[in-house]
Amino acid sequence: MEDEKADLRHRNVNVCERAAIGRPFLFTAFALLLYTKTILAQQREVTPGVEVRVEEEVYDFVSPENGSGPLWSYGCTVIARSGVDVVVSQMETGVDVPKLCNTRWRLLRRGKDGWDCFAEAAGYRQREPCPLAILPGGRVYLNVNDSTQPPGTMYGACEPHMLQFTLGSDPGSPVKIVPEWAGIPSFSDHSYRGFATDPNTDQLLMFNIDNKTSVQHWCLLAADGKTVRNGTVTFPIRACYPQVALKRGAAHILAVGDIYEPVEEWREFKFQQTKRKWDYVFRILYYAWTPNIHGQDFNTPIEIANVDETAGHITNHDLWIAPDGAAYIVYSQRDVQSALMRDRFFPDKSTIDSLYLAVVKDGAVADRRMLMDGKDGRQPDCARFHETPAGTVYLVMYVGGNEPGNVLMQVYPPKKDAELVPIPFEKPFTSFCLTSERAGNRPSMIVDILGNRGRGDKLSYGQVALKEEPIR
Repeated sequence: MEDEKADLRHRNVNVCERAAIGRPFLFTAFALLLYTKTILAQQREVTPGVEVRVEEEVYDFVSPENGSGPLWSYGCTVIARSGVDVVVSQMETGVDVPKLCNTRWRLLRRGKDGWDCFAEAAGYRQREPCPLAILPGGRVYLNVNDSTQPPGTMYGACEPHMLQFTLGSDPGSPVKIVPEWAGIPSFSDHSYRGFATDPNTDQLLMFNIDNKTSVQHWCLLAADGKTVRNGTVTFPIRACYPQVALKRGAAHILAVGDIYEPVEEWREFKFQQTKRKWDYVFRILYYAWTPNIHGQDFNTPIEIANVDETAGHITNHDLWIAPDGAAYIVYSQRDVQSALMRDRFFPDKSTIDSLYLAVVKDGAVADRRMLMDGKDGRQPDCARFHETPAGTVYLVMYVGGNEPGNVLMQVYPPKKDAELVPIPFEKPFTSFCLTSERAGNRPSMIVDILGNRGRGDKLSYGQVALKEEPIR
């Protein structure tokens, strides 16, 4: 049905183009403008209805005490939907297994009787959660980063690769897919990986950081495992927790700077107060892209946001690619990272996050707007994109403060004064991931969500049905 709708839209455009051939330019421009406005008007002057269908716990989690957790790779996702199947990549900590690589992956599938495990690793060789991506035909791809060193090795060598499972066959017998990387990379248990698929081209894109140079290595693969092309992206500083997108040959990466406090005065002051040497900061948001990953390397990264001067903090929440190829970037930022720094250096600045949307077209920021101004009584946190078959794109958000909860906000097409539509969970999801389109999931009227509901030792699943009603 979705393919039929896409074909119908394509034929409508062709009809409009043919009608304009041979006519004066003014008529052509007017016809195209009228057609565009008509389509957008039909599109989606809508308000969503929201029904919570499922709200349940999936698994208990024991912290591995290795700096990671089930949602650590938040630029990727660990939940996917293939038809009626919902699949989750579980992170399980090994009992008495020495860190850092003391966890393993388990694949869970939701059935009539709840959640069952259909595949699991034999040993505990992961430091981080293993992201999921899917392609048509029930093909599920698990991105793993196996340690190749003895248990207890810290910052040791790892082998990033994929495991392909096919739902409906024998999912416990995966196919191992090993990418061919550019040069001689050095990969460790800190992968800072990115992962994306494109159902239109039946391809996958892997990113993994080099632990010696901090460049991001990338590899484009066909669904059967053949390496198509590879290369690297070098950011001005080490950039981590990437969101990656692959759409009809164009590729995008969004990552946040992740470096040790660079200002000596600030570093010394914080150490005096906290006695903690571990002090990484996240102040600059970077984006890079290529319009044709099959033949063109990534362009030089650009800055999307920068709060370096006031010791601020930035979180990259999500990335969505519009039909015209524009990259929609949602992120939060605060002027000063902490009250400690504010009181000493920036007394007139805020330590509360505000939420922003930046639109990047052809490698440059074309638009930017604030989605939510953070205040003491309302603080935005954890925002993810969800697209419906009609092409409407919402942010699924958690908003803390006086009335904490999950909400929807329409961001595409742009809607003036977009309302916050409550999602009536009994317990809100404070941090979560969705069945992301960047991971191959199709636009849907169902929102599948996996995350924490205020407790880090339990992972829960929520299922929300949307209904779009035209605004009269």
